Order: sequence, then C-alpha cells, then structure tokens
Amino acid sequence: MGGALSVTLVALAYPSMLGITTVSSAPDRVIANTQWGPLTESDRDFVVKVRAAGLWEYPLGQMGLQKGSSKGVITASQHLIDGHAALDTTCRKIAPMLNITLPNIASPQQVGFVSQLTSDGKGQQFDKDFANILRMTHGSIFNTIAKIRSTTKNSLVRALADQANDTVLDHITVMEQTGLVDFDQTLFQQTNPPKLPKSDLTPPPPAAGQPQVVLTPPPTATATPVDIDRLVGGGTPAPTVG
Repeated sequence: MGGALSVTLVALAYPSMLGITTVSSAPDRVIANTQWGPLTESDRDFVVKVRAAGLWEYPLGQMGLQKGSSKGVITASQHLIDGHAALDTTCRKIAPMLNITLPNIASPQQVGFVSQLTSDGKGQQFDKDFANILRMTHGSIFNTIAKIRSTTKNSLVRALADQANDTVLDHITVMEQTGLVDFDQTLFQQTNPPKLPKSDLTPPPPAAGQPQVVLTPPPTATATPVDIDRLVGGGTPAPTVG
C-alpha cells in the first residue's frame, strides 16, 4: 500500500509537463493541503523553476570564472555561483516537505544557452553573450517571482520567493554592471520570447534512483539559504494531497 501511494504522490508532484513555462491546466488549483498552507500548481511549478534555473546558471558561473575576460563578468560569475547554491539548498530542503519532485537537468532551452556559451571562445564575444543571455533570463523570471510572492498562501513557497527575489535582483544588477547589456535587444527578447514547444521549456524528471544533484556553495559564500528549521519550528509532516 505504501509503495502504491508513493508512486501516486510522485506522479502528482511531477506531471508530464512542468517547468519553465506556464503549463499548468489550472495554476490556482490546490494540489496539496500542508501545515504551511495550501500548495497550488503555480507554487509547485515555481519551486521547480528555481531549481532548474540553478542547474544551468550555476555551471555558467563556473564557466564565466574560466572564460570571462572582464572584471565585471568575473564578478557576475561569482554572484551566480553564490546565489544559486543558496537557492538550491532552500529548494532541496522544502521540496520533500511539499512532495515536490525536483529535476536534475535543466530544460532543453536552458541547456541550449549553456551550449551557446560553451561554443564561444574566451574573450569579448563570450562576455557579451554571457551578460545579455543572463540579463534576459533573469528579467523574464523576475515578474514570475513577484506574482508568486503576492499570491501564494504557502509560507515555504513565500520564503523561497523572498530569497529568489533578492537573488535575481542582485544578478540582474551585476549583469548590468558589466556594461555589456544591449537593453533594446535584451528587453525585446524578454518580452517577445520565441514560441518553442513546451517540451523545450520543461526540465525532464529525474531517472529512478538517480542521486540528487547538489550545487555546492563556494568557500567564500555570502548568500544564505532560508532557515527552514526556524521558519517551521521543527516538525515536517507530509502534506495531505487532495
């Protein structure tokens, strides 16, 4: 009985289409009642989005430290690693509390961004692409964070949104401080995204038995995860799924 119930919960927590675009059939539908407040489809999708963002932006930060040729890009790369490691810690902490299955791989579109920057040589072209791609993607999710923060009734999701808001604003700022952002082009792409298949915008579910990918904080980390233990006061009973 326990095994069958576990399968049912995983299927509910990770539907066939979930992730970077709004794919929920009913975003406001409550999918679980938890001691931290109801969990909606939008809440669940948001936790997955934050996790998926780290799965490609964290390695890009590592790449930027190796290939960046300007001080601004090096600084921005350090912020990416620091910020997404802390966000990932929070995501991995709250996901099992809310019965949310997290991906281990970013969406195909996000993997494509990594491939594009991998193909750039070290130098000015890499720096420019790095700053503009990351300014565009952070700007795109900024409005999503605000909407979740203003509408969610779940205190764990709200805490993640607070942390994500601070982190994304910081990353937007350091990208702009590189002096390489083409605002006309970036804002156009941000507000007129390409019409890609939903499969390109969805991080795949993890393979059965696959170890969870962990984004390790740097030795000089300054960003901190949400103190979930303090927030919830200790206990973490499983949510009631309805």
